[in-house]
Amino acid sequence: MLPTEPLAGKTALVTGGAQRIGRAIALTLAEAGADVAISYRTSHAEAARTAAEIAAHGRRAVVVECDVRSEPSVRAAVADVVAELGRLDLLVNNAAVYASAALESLTLEQWDAVFETNARGPFLVAREALPHLRAARGSIINIGSLGGFHPWAGHAHYCASKAALHMLTQTMAKAFAPEVNVNCVAPGWIAFPEAGADSDAPEAPPLHAPDRGQSARFAAKTPMGRNGSAADVAQAVLFFATGPHFITGQTLAVDGGLGLS
Repeated sequence: MLPTEPLAGKTALVTGGAQRIGRAIALTLAEAGADVAISYRTSHAEAARTAAEIAAHGRRAVVVECDVRSEPSVRAAVADVVAELGRLDLLVNNAAVYASAALESLTLEQWDAVFETNARGPFLVAREALPHLRAARGSIINIGSLGGFHPWAGHAHYCASKAALHMLTQTMAKAFAPEVNVNCVAPGWIAFPEAGADSDAPEAPPLHAPDRGQSARFAAKTPMGRNGSAADVAQAVLFFATGPHFITGQTLAVDGGLGLS
């Protein structure tokens, strides 16, 4: 019989955990028994609300401001989390940006802005957290994207950054073994009821007004007959967080089969 709180006694850090997919992950880990730290860059009010929800589950909640693009900011944030919670067992690299632009007019600034968050960020946070994760024989779970498998012509920089994160997951898995296992969850089209239905971007708001017709078209293309939810992604994270430590270097698409089309 599985324990009702499989993460009891564990601590987790979810970057970009203030809202949307990050919030769902943080709350799911808390429901499973973990104390949870969430980082934010600009969403302070949302982070405070999510922390209050974590605390309502009887778990310790820590909120830290962190710019995952910045080495000093990451170093300070990880130190604060460990000082508050005493250890670190699980890192979820969720903070990301989602952007669109025509490839032929994509600027260097646009390219770098996406890569410094989506690829550099997970590298910096994982590197800083590694000594604590090794001591705990812990886990890293990166949040990738279906766009890391499939070329979306209007999102070349985003797709390339997520493909880089998928490969970084594999290289981390080899480099950090056997103490730390590293896996990746790659969402497809994720619906956010409060915003309509838009993208798989974990933290970014929709770049355009919600297009319910487009959401319906994606649902129609998905073998499972619906768009995904933040809860679907969070449950996949929980699978890796509570599954066998022997599983490492894997990227799991959470897309209802959309990637098969």
